[in-house]
Amino acid sequence: MLSPTLILASASPRRRELLSLSGWEFKVTSVDLDEQPLPGEAPDRYVLRLADSKAKAAVEKLPTDAIILAADTTVADGDTILGKPTSVEEAVNMLKALRNRTHMVYTALALITPGIPSPLLELCASSVPMRDYSDEEIIDYVNSGDPLDKAGAYAIQHADFAPTINFTGCYAGVMGLPLCHFARLMQKAGCPADPEIPARCQQHLNYHCTLYPAVWRGDNVG
Repeated sequence: MLSPTLILASASPRRRELLSLSGWEFKVTSVDLDEQPLPGEAPDRYVLRLADSKAKAAVEKLPTDAIILAADTTVADGDTILGKPTSVEEAVNMLKALRNRTHMVYTALALITPGIPSPLLELCASSVPMRDYSDEEIIDYVNSGDPLDKAGAYAIQHADFAPTINFTGCYAGVMGLPLCHFARLMQKAGCPADPEIPARCQQHLNYHCTLYPAVWRGDNVG
């Protein structure tokens, strides 16, 4: 196992799945926070604030020699933050509102390393064009139960519903953990990242990514 210990401050199975591709062994914990947006808070600032708060909350209950990784993801329709639907009706309405339009998905990462209490932050922003799915497809998808624990009421990786069309952003970022941004954070923290991360991510997700070279270089993209 690589040292120091990496701890993922998230209960998300999708984040665990993606982080397992990084080459780092890790442990998992979770934190409970009030995730309500502040009045007038922009979606990108919202996810950065929550990721930062989650990392700091995790530090308070974990060993001081651990690296803490926290994340937060939100779907934004313009300036409107779309959380997880609270009912079947809300899920249907979200999917109808997003249909045949483009919206944004923001994922923020916060990394705290031993001896440095202020988190290092990364933001991944992806433009997500949705296809013109039918009302019947919406109902079938919502009845599957999958949308009810997803921000924006959809999972980009759902093979049957397949909500997007001509997507060119960070697929892993929309799922909740942009691996190249994670690698960039680790490099900033002085922890060399495995250069095979982009290849493993693309193979696992069956997705050809054109963004990773720029992100890996440290360019301000995605």
